[in-house]
Amino acid sequence: MTTTPQPTGAGAPGPSRNATNVNVSTEPAKGGSIWTASRVIALVFTVLEVLLLVRFTLKLLGANADQAFVSAIYGITEPLVAPFRGIFAQPAGTPVVEIATILSVIFFVLLAALIVAIVRAVTGKRGESNP
Repeated sequence: MTTTPQPTGAGAPGPSRNATNVNVSTEPAKGGSIWTASRVIALVFTVLEVLLLVRFTLKLLGANADQAFVSAIYGITEPLVAPFRGIFAQPAGTPVVEIATILSVIFFVLLAALIVAIVRAVTGKRGESNP
């Protein structure tokens, strides 16, 4: 079976070299800054929450506070946990479960959600681009 060669070049039938199937708008995406603000807020609070969860785990496992890494984590997270100390009585002896850290994690999760909701409410959008 033989095939006949198809003509090529500028006069050949079929798609041209300049044709594209991609629909691209030249307008900037609407709601892009809302999406970016929401993501930055979520990132900052996620980092804080991870640090607090690392602190909680280190306290739970009884990590040596004289070790540099453990000391750094405790130093960074202490200002975040301090406002929650004394809300609930801590059992006497070595704290195994630090309730103040759990409360601070819950607080920061709720605060992040509130800030993102306020940003979206003030802008009147939910971070979706409307054509």
